Amino acid sequence: MAPTSPRLSAPEKPTPTFSPDKTSVIYVLGGPGAGKGTQCANLVRDYGFTHLSAGDLLRAEQDREGSEFGSMIKEYIAEGKIVPMEVTVQLLENAMMDRDKGSGRFLIDGFPRKMDQAIRFEEAVCPSKFTLFFDCPEGVMTERLINRGKTSGRADDNAESIKKRFKTFVETSMPVVDYFEKESKVVKIKAVKSSGEIYEEVKKRMGERGFDMAKN
Repeated sequence: MAPTSPRLSAPEKPTPTFSPDKTSVIYVLGGPGAGKGTQCANLVRDYGFTHLSAGDLLRAEQDREGSEFGSMIKEYIAEGKIVPMEVTVQLLENAMMDRDKGSGRFLIDGFPRKMDQAIRFEEAVCPSKFTLFFDCPEGVMTERLINRGKTSGRADDNAESIKKRFKTFVETSMPVVDYFEKESKVVKIKAVKSSGEIYEEVKKRMGERGFDMAKN
């Protein structure tokens, strides 16, 4: 495996880069096809969040000219495996610094996917407020992704990759959900209804956690 380059490697820090008093980070988790992206777009529009997708950042990095991690990331994604956490956490920290809209509100979509990612991010970047978890059965997610694959052009929107991704999610991400749930830091949303109905539930639960809609 390629060594971590200085550009991506973060030194050990005594305190997180972002203060949780000034910065609100919400993790967004759910299996592939659970509708995370759609709901994140709604929250960006209505609550002033900056949306960061761990997967999108990794896909951009794999295509970035000169990236020594490009081929490694491509291989991990194709196999449905999780990219080494140092790479993902540093890409997220870089993006938070580059893209902050001034609200201090960040949605991190598809992260953390393993406990080591969660611990590293909470200690080095910013402790999260809670995890928004979209709970959706495998059959529903598979149908959505197969349909999306007809137009998305994404290499991992095919039956074989979907099965691998779902298996990886259950084995590695569900322990993260369970961990934060014990700390009362999980908001679980049943994601089987229409996107509009799901968003009504999201708004209700956001209000319960003290998040008001942004004033236009």
